[in-house]
Amino acid sequence: MGESSKGKPSAKNVVKKSPASTKKNIKKMKRKVKTKKTMKNSQFSKTMKVPPGSGGGQKWTTLEHNGVIFPPPYKPHGVKMLYNGQPVDLTPEQEEVATMFAVMKDTEYATMQTFIDNFFTDWRKILGKNHIIKKFELCDFTPIYEWHLREKEKKKQMTSEEKKALREEKLKQEDKYMWAVVNGVKEKVGNFRVEPPGLFRGRGKHPKMGKLKRRIKPSDITINIGRGAPVPECPIPGESWKEIKHDNTVTWLAFWNDPISQKDFKYVFLAASSSLKGQSDKEKYEKSRKLKDHIQNIRDNYTKDFRSKDETKRQIAVATYLIDKLALRAGNEKDDDEAETVGCCTLKIDNVTCLPPNKIQFDFLGKDSIRYFNTVEVEELVYKAIEGFHRGKPPGYDLFDKLDTTRLNAHLKDLMPGLTAKVFRTYNASITLDDILHKETEDGTLLEKIAVYQRANKEVAIICNHQRSVSKSHESQMTRLNEKIDDLKAQRDELKVDLGKAKKGKPLGNDKDGKPKKNSPPEQIEKKIAAIETKIEKMEMDKKIKEDLKTVALGTSKINYLDPRITVAWCKRHEVPIEKIFNKSLLAKFGWAMDVDPEFRF
Repeated sequence: MGESSKGKPSAKNVVKKSPASTKKNIKKMKRKVKTKKTMKNSQFSKTMKVPPGSGGGQKWTTLEHNGVIFPPPYKPHGVKMLYNGQPVDLTPEQEEVATMFAVMKDTEYATMQTFIDNFFTDWRKILGKNHIIKKFELCDFTPIYEWHLREKEKKKQMTSEEKKALREEKLKQEDKYMWAVVNGVKEKVGNFRVEPPGLFRGRGKHPKMGKLKRRIKPSDITINIGRGAPVPECPIPGESWKEIKHDNTVTWLAFWNDPISQKDFKYVFLAASSSLKGQSDKEKYEKSRKLKDHIQNIRDNYTKDFRSKDETKRQIAVATYLIDKLALRAGNEKDDDEAETVGCCTLKIDNVTCLPPNKIQFDFLGKDSIRYFNTVEVEELVYKAIEGFHRGKPPGYDLFDKLDTTRLNAHLKDLMPGLTAKVFRTYNASITLDDILHKETEDGTLLEKIAVYQRANKEVAIICNHQRSVSKSHESQMTRLNEKIDDLKAQRDELKVDLGKAKKGKPLGNDKDGKPKKNSPPEQIEKKIAAIETKIEKMEMDKKIKEDLKTVALGTSKINYLDPRITVAWCKRHEVPIEKIFNKSLLAKFGWAMDVDPEFRF
């Protein structure tokens, strides 16, 4: 919450849109099934579809905090852009939006037609009907972009003392917002900053990219505090909060409507390291562990329904199978103004191809517009069922036309209280990590043990489709690693020659600068060779891991899907320092898991 969307790898033109005529036919064929919009799975996600309900009882007794911090007001720079080659006067409000676009000149967004069209539409509203600027093609933002580059350069030229002073001043201003007092205990707040206005980027091919995210005001924000607690001071003079609530059945401190999608909400929660979040995490993983006791019955149940004469039952069975075996998300129906992403229930005929005798190819945009492209071998009955679901349906039509997420989730809860597609993902991710670590970890060096963990983590990331684009610096990093390895090998080979001479009592000769080498006993040279070979081994291992993981994002599964007790117990059993696996933020987030028994199994 409160940060710009970060770019993730996306697929272009993966989901083919049907012609208008086909769409009309689809609308006639589709049954009128109303689907409810559901909240994103994680209570602590940045954006939610609806305000969370009570969540099942009292969460706290007393709650005090200082509200949120707003971005500073806009400071006009006075640099004029050009229109049809001539300088143009802009008001501060008009200049602010023009600058938002100008600073993005060197990004791919500035070349995307949807982004440009949405930006220009919203900017024209601020410019007004009578403004000279009428056509985007005649706009030249270069003067503002060059000003922006000069400002960036000024910041780079600042001394370390100046940068430190700025950081300290910022921390001083933010300090009081960083903390809340919950049940008398001081707890850190997760994100207390209101996002500044800007142009919406979205992920993948989002239809709203380029739209103006307006400035959020105190009158947009609802505050939640304990009864009798002092109301946070409104930091903007003359303004006031939208509403003050005293709801101890929820864990959010403040919320407001998303400026781009009014039906979504932005929330301020306590930090991941807080006791409330820790308790929530523990409950999530315990629920997934309970699935162990039900999983065989669930699998027997859906396998039996593959043969059902009732097509709705067959569709529910196949969808449950795919969620179980492939860790697919359930998926929600999208509005026309949302990114065209799908999950299991919203798969289209185009997204699923049957490849005889029993393989299914999936090709669709999943969460965050990340392409899911996978060919899997399935059970014969599943293959036949999916072939049947295809029959008589045109491209663009729903594969599971008798199913929606509401019906599927109701079915899952009948199988096990609280069961959702996310519980399946968490279970399959955690059980995979636990199994691989248990089977593959052997007595060896610390590097070998860490490599086993990385491989297991990679398997989970693949199951969950956690991808990333290859870093721009990957090739240069690999080149530098190869050069270092070659240098070390050259040093080792030279030392081996020196060792042979030392054993025969001969002088070692001259170094690369032509100076005589200092005579050393063979034992000392052998120690140097051993140290260099250890370095080479470590670098070779680093190189292999870096190459293996170049398109895999390991962090998401560690943060959201892997029970941390598996990792902590494994580290204790095999004497691996936990700091080698968890960074500082994960150590803080999973403090509740650190006292787990070394023999813990998921």
